[in-house]
Amino acid sequence: MSQAASTSEPRVTTSVAGQGRPARNYGLDVLRIVSICGVVAIHVFGLRVGAEPHDGRGWWAAVILDIGFIWVVPVFVMISGALLLGSRQVVEAPAAFYRKRAARLLPALVFWNAVYLVGVRIWMRHEELSTARVLQLLYDSSVFTQLYFIWLILGLYVIAPVLAPFITAKDNHRAVATACSLLAVSVLAFMVPGILGYFDVSRPIPMNIFSYWMPYVGYFAAGYAFRNVRLKGLPLAAVSLVTAVLIGFTIWHYGHRGILPWADRLLSVSYLGAGVAAAALGVFVVGLSLSVFLSVSSQAGTLLVSLSNASFGVFLVHLVIFEAIRLNVPAVLGATSFPAIAAAYLATLAGSFAVSLLASKVPLLRRVF
Repeated sequence: MSQAASTSEPRVTTSVAGQGRPARNYGLDVLRIVSICGVVAIHVFGLRVGAEPHDGRGWWAAVILDIGFIWVVPVFVMISGALLLGSRQVVEAPAAFYRKRAARLLPALVFWNAVYLVGVRIWMRHEELSTARVLQLLYDSSVFTQLYFIWLILGLYVIAPVLAPFITAKDNHRAVATACSLLAVSVLAFMVPGILGYFDVSRPIPMNIFSYWMPYVGYFAAGYAFRNVRLKGLPLAAVSLVTAVLIGFTIWHYGHRGILPWADRLLSVSYLGAGVAAAALGVFVVGLSLSVFLSVSSQAGTLLVSLSNASFGVFLVHLVIFEAIRLNVPAVLGATSFPAIAAAYLATLAGSFAVSLLASKVPLLRRVF
């Protein structure tokens, strides 16, 4: 979730006639808010998706709300690329950029790993963790479900001053070609293990704190490359339809694995699957294209900005809130009741936004939200 991890980044803007300052691009804010709602949906409804029985209307409803949002992490990374790679500071003052990014993310990295390791795993779940297990969790960035993303964003921040001068030096054709090439390599790399599996060759791609960012460089560059694309008329309708079909197929494919063996091998239901990558690009372009039709009042704009800026805090805190609900509500803990899971989702989402918005008003807490 990358703009969620970059609340103080410069904004992509459009000029306002007759005024000396640019207008905010609310399309990115809307995408960020929808995406963080999707992240919470994946983590909450995924509990029902992973539980037995794997059928029935409740299970399929959970699949739709889980897999239907599988594009959110790539879109977050694209939003961050759109904001960062065109920034003058990234190109002209990389040292200042690094200091600013480190001051933003390192306190959150340390604080939230401690919260989930000690607070959730040890205090709430009563897990007994050996030193070896703690080191393994930290190195694999598997302390808790979503924390790998902070390492992912840190890696992209590190390479941003290297990547930005190259893709911004020429016209946008270079940026598009670079983004498509990098994304194609990542998708192919994560497709090959599935193909090799057909020949009984096991070659999974292990990820750790130093490598999580690598497959997402293509998405990062794509955010910059496609930041100004605005479709209208038939092209917009066509891309919207293709995007919806790709998301629909991904949902169907997840629920009917084994029916199309070739799709199981070639189109993994993951953030780096070929179909998901195409759908994420479609959501990004369609979302920004539709934002042209937005008419945002001053009050609505203030609300959008507040919710958008709170998304990083929502991303960080939501699984603490959901874990408290899960451990104390039997219907949620059992993961068989869709209405209970849906209620838990609404409570988790509302609680997370409330906590994040309140934390943003407290100077000390603001540093880790």
